[in-house]
Amino acid sequence: MQGVGYRFFAQRAANTLGVRGYVKNLADGRVEVYAIARNEILVVFREQLKRGPRFASVDEVAEAEAELLPQYEDEFSIEHES
Repeated sequence: MQGVGYRFFAQRAANTLGVRGYVKNLADGRVEVYAIARNEILVVFREQLKRGPRFASVDEVAEAEAELLPQYEDEFSIEHES
């Protein structure tokens, strides 16, 4: 998904919906999104992530529960894989 502005798309969508968390490219070409919001907002956010930005082709959006990471509760950021 890299090279089509997906991280910036995800950040804009998150900020519009009030989602907190992060988005980052992974070394294998996938994109990881960690999202904190009410369930009904996460449903809308997931649909936007499935659509993706113009010129993107999203093959799959997998979803998993994750522990709450307090350092991401205040904003939605673009991270870099460490």
